[in-house]
Amino acid sequence: MTDPADVHAALGRRGETVAVAESLTGGLLAARLTETAGASATFRGGLVVYATDLKASLAGVPDALLAERGPVHEEVAVALARGASRVCGADWGVGLTGVAGPDGQGGRPVGTVCIAVVRGDATAFADCRHLPGERGQVRAAAVLAALDSLAEQLARAEG
Repeated sequence: MTDPADVHAALGRRGETVAVAESLTGGLLAARLTETAGASATFRGGLVVYATDLKASLAGVPDALLAERGPVHEEVAVALARGASRVCGADWGVGLTGVAGPDGQGGRPVGTVCIAVVRGDATAFADCRHLPGERGQVRAAAVLAALDSLAEQLARAEG
């Protein structure tokens, strides 16, 4: 489990920043990242794009992608991450979308979570996975998975 302070330290060493675009977690990732004192040096901000139309209008996810793939897809997570980075002016972006429940969505079962980490225009990481549990457990696990993914990509970038 990644400590957000470690993420901020890695970003600080590089003189870089991060922003997030969240759907199923509704701002929980941003809240976790801002628990650390001094987070404002490396955390630019975030977008909570819970409604599908906001994924397009605020985060810039292409309407055609949403129509073709639905809101819970790896490519949508990448577009969310890119949108967060662009809108917030950050070096890194994290995108999170999925289905927390109580019902599935667009053929995706409860517990489906898609995470992406981008750096500039490059996709560093993108994955969809199943996280077990009830709604709160899925959302909490999604935040931890996103933090772990970001930390791993930062470690790779550091060499």
